Amino acid sequence: MLLLYNFGIALYKMLIYIVSFFNLKAKLFLKGRENIFSKIKEKADGNQKHIWFHFASLGEFEQGRPVLEELKKTHPEKKIIVTFFSPSGYEIRKNYALADGIFYLPLDTKKNARRFIDLIQPEIAIFTKYEFWYHYFQLLHERKVPLLIISGIFRPNQLFFKWYGGFYRKMLHCVTHFFVQNTESVNLLEGLNFKNVSLSGDTRFDRVAENVLTVQPLPLIEEFCGQAPVFIAGSTWPQDEQLIIALIAAYPQWKFIIAPHEIGPSHIDQLVKLIPGALRYTQLDGQVSQPESQVMLIDNIGLLSSIYQYGKVVYIGGGFGVSIHNTLEAAAFGLPVIFGPKYDKFQEAKDLLQINAAITISSMPQLSSAFEKLQHDADAGTAAKKYVQDKKGATRQILTYLEPFISRDGL
Repeated sequence: MLLLYNFGIALYKMLIYIVSFFNLKAKLFLKGRENIFSKIKEKADGNQKHIWFHFASLGEFEQGRPVLEELKKTHPEKKIIVTFFSPSGYEIRKNYALADGIFYLPLDTKKNARRFIDLIQPEIAIFTKYEFWYHYFQLLHERKVPLLIISGIFRPNQLFFKWYGGFYRKMLHCVTHFFVQNTESVNLLEGLNFKNVSLSGDTRFDRVAENVLTVQPLPLIEEFCGQAPVFIAGSTWPQDEQLIIALIAAYPQWKFIIAPHEIGPSHIDQLVKLIPGALRYTQLDGQVSQPESQVMLIDNIGLLSSIYQYGKVVYIGGGFGVSIHNTLEAAAFGLPVIFGPKYDKFQEAKDLLQINAAITISSMPQLSSAFEKLQHDADAGTAAKKYVQDKKGATRQILTYLEPFISRDGL
């Protein structure tokens, strides 16, 4: 099985190389890993112990960020290394100030794992939510480096829980402690006789609650919104946008802010053609030149979590594709949420539906009905905010566990 795993890693690299000729993310994936060990050696002192945080992408970074930042606050002397697997995480957070080194994770081969771990000398490794890499995990275990999975979530259909999943279960045995989001994950791991499991919840609740307290005003957005109620569509894909566009004409008294998931020029140009008169955030040049405009397109990255402060009802995209995007950032501001039919991978989406703080839709009439209901339902927003507040605390639980490891000299 290990031979097949190694072949899969090699095949993946070859496929990425081929795709890189016509796909920017694949190109960044390869380019970011060029001379990666020289970059690591230049930035990381091989004689210095580091705390290693690994994130698959940007979403996992935001999820694990409360733990990283609180740890740095309580132990400012500690050196932190951050790695990303995906360009969508690395390219946005490559200048993150609290890390002493930020890198792409070299592909998981035995040689790469040894070179990487030799260079950064981790005293503890923290992986957020998922990503299980055989050679990295085995070497950490061999060197007795504590390995934590935080905000983990497990499902019965994963290979770990199949009768033929023995190879993948070996990786689970390398984990020092699992901090998981829900009782299903606890039960699945305990069913494999793992006792090193804590039901901590999701660190994203701490992150989004903190964002509400520290959010900065956005003058251009504020000027655009004026006194009108605002419908925000976040992380949308084309099928989501077709539904939202149909709402715009039906509600002329509302302002609409659309923040698409893909902000490449071709997609933004397409939206501008579909929505005549829509403003583009990056072209406002310091003022809203057409304050009477009904629609604003957010054509850059990093604003959405702050824009929610101006909303009344939110639509979260992705539910007609692979799965919905982040609902918690909006819920933290006390906004009721609408999303498409594919949400089953997210416990918080199920919870928001259960407490009537969200509505799922699969058609234009359903979207119109949901929008009509939620704009008059003050209790939905209140329930969403209370849900986030009640779920805080995972960060403190994880840090309490970490403290005995971190406070001592060496491991």
